[in-house]
Amino acid sequence: MEDGKSTGPKAKWWSRPTPGRTTRTAPDEPSPVEDTTPAAEAAPEPAATATDATAESRTTASATHPADAPAPSTSPGPVAAVPAAQPVTPLHEPDQYSTPPYGGPGPWAPAPPVQRPVPTPAHGTAVPPQYAGTNGAGITAPPAPAPPAPASPATGFTPPPPTPQQPQPQGASTQWLQYDPWGAPRQPLTNPGPPLGADTGRKKDRRGSLLVGAVLLALVAGGIGGGIGAYIERNGGLTQVELPQAGRSSGGRAPDSVAGIAASALPSVVTLHVSGSTESGTGTGFVLDDSGHILTNNHVVAPAGQAGEITVTFSGGETARGEVVGKDSGYDLAVVKVTGVSGLKPLPLGNSDNVQVGDPVVAIGAPFDLSNTVTSGIISAKDRPITAGGEKGDGSDISYVDALQTDAPINPGNSGGPLVDADAQVIGINSAIRAADSGSAEEGGQAGSIGLGFAIPINQGKRVAEELINTGKATHPVIGVTLDMKYAGDGARVGAKGAAGKPAVTPGGPGAKAGIRPGDVITEVDGRRVHSGEELIVKIRAHRPGDRLDLTLTRGGKDLSISLTLGSASGT
Repeated sequence: MEDGKSTGPKAKWWSRPTPGRTTRTAPDEPSPVEDTTPAAEAAPEPAATATDATAESRTTASATHPADAPAPSTSPGPVAAVPAAQPVTPLHEPDQYSTPPYGGPGPWAPAPPVQRPVPTPAHGTAVPPQYAGTNGAGITAPPAPAPPAPASPATGFTPPPPTPQQPQPQGASTQWLQYDPWGAPRQPLTNPGPPLGADTGRKKDRRGSLLVGAVLLALVAGGIGGGIGAYIERNGGLTQVELPQAGRSSGGRAPDSVAGIAASALPSVVTLHVSGSTESGTGTGFVLDDSGHILTNNHVVAPAGQAGEITVTFSGGETARGEVVGKDSGYDLAVVKVTGVSGLKPLPLGNSDNVQVGDPVVAIGAPFDLSNTVTSGIISAKDRPITAGGEKGDGSDISYVDALQTDAPINPGNSGGPLVDADAQVIGINSAIRAADSGSAEEGGQAGSIGLGFAIPINQGKRVAEELINTGKATHPVIGVTLDMKYAGDGARVGAKGAAGKPAVTPGGPGAKAGIRPGDVITEVDGRRVHSGEELIVKIRAHRPGDRLDLTLTRGGKDLSISLTLGSASGT
């Protein structure tokens, strides 16, 4: 029964142009292309007759327009001669299983590329250009060219491309020409700018430039920072620091200050370097007069012997060769003379009898060969009987000194140096110290100052120095008795007999004339207590030969007082 529908086989659902109502497409109006799969890959359908195709085309045209729309003109135009349809041989064997969705040769058929669907106009109908949209940045984009219409699966006829000179008949648009969602103008989502992806390279270049700039900036900043840090480390800051400081003074000091005393006495103090055949040493001395006489200790020049050398170095650095004028081991004093030296400044001599305990004093010398060393202290005691020397064993080198004690630091090398008072006058000659240990090399120790220094009173030193300069020898005051040095009691006891079998009391001597006998114990000299034989010798040598002494002695349990005049003996 004829119901107005085509009696031919229906098109399969996956090759319909739209999901809506189905109509069969006439050969001269091929279906719109949803994909670019060639027509030859679709399953072949039986060819429809020309009459059926024409009728169906009319039905499709009327169905796509609303009822109130004017009917399109049905006047047929001149129709070109259509050649007879030729049988079309498919590229592949028909798929007997009709495998969806393409009906191609099998499931291994590749998926067609997706393109924008475009309407397929009727044969001979011109297609207007698509709406020129924008590319999202406000820039007009040219319309995409329409793909060529595929050949009819029934006849294999491919319509010619439309020419712009052929106007489209009014009312000939279909539903595909009424709205094209892909051709709608695209509005930019953000501010207008270059097309998407067009500035990717520039952004990359910009990022790369920023990265390079950041690295260069970091390097420059690091170099500047390192330079600033090095400058700060070397100079202590970005600005030069200047600390407040007092102005330069005139340099003057009070004459009785330590600085004033040192400034006055130092030019007269010298350092002695003595060398002999077996030993050498360093000591100190001071200038006595303009003739170049220098006073020092006997133990300072003793290493030179008979053929040794003595070099005298002045406070200004000048040097001269010195020669021994005279020396005395009992007083531990010696005089050295230098020649060819001008501008000598003698050091003034004071009076040791005027010294009081507690008076300030300054010691000058070369301790441990450190020239021009100044130390200060006070007079700790007076009339301190000391003995020094005794290395020879026969007692010939023992010195007896009624010394001044001071706490001014005195060390080896200070020997022979001056001990001056507040008036920068010499009151003593530094000669001995008391050390904490023996100071002997065998025990691995060395003598050092513990605040117990001893100086020969200058009154005694002056007398001995004058004798040495004038005669080359010094005289010792004597009483003409031999003492028992082994006596342990209080006082000095006269021996039973003298040396080499001689009498203990020298016949005709000062002691014999005063009535001293062997075995008497002398307890006082000029009213001062005597506790030992050494102390009696010290007290006697503190005087000059010819001085008169008052002695107190004990004989048979009775105290006796006698007076005598000191005799004289030649020193060594």
